[in-house]
Amino acid sequence: MPRLDDLVGTNLAKARAAGSGRSTELVVHDGVLRQTVMALCAGRELAEHVAPPAATLQLLRGRIRVLKRGQLAEELSPGDLLSLTDSRHSVEALEDSVFLLTTVSRPSDGYDPRVA
Repeated sequence: MPRLDDLVGTNLAKARAAGSGRSTELVVHDGVLRQTVMALCAGRELAEHVAPPAATLQLLRGRIRVLKRGQLAEELSPGDLLSLTDSRHSVEALEDSVFLLTTVSRPSDGYDPRVA
């Protein structure tokens, strides 16, 4: 079982070494559930995109700004948890940052959690 503390350090080091200034690591993939650790170096951004039907972002280290279309920007500090469900948004790292992205997608294979 991966430890988040270890994943934070590893992915931050990878992001700092990468030309893109980012690193991602899928740590849980269970049916429609995915949890991904993402690291962004200060000043880097994830361009505007649409979140899946269910999504949360929990900041583990650093400071980020999330801009949801049509809303005020929100700055997150470590420990903050933000719902991104079905929102169009962008993410900017104000400091070297690492967050845990949890998503649940619509099942495409007929999976119904009420029956599982």
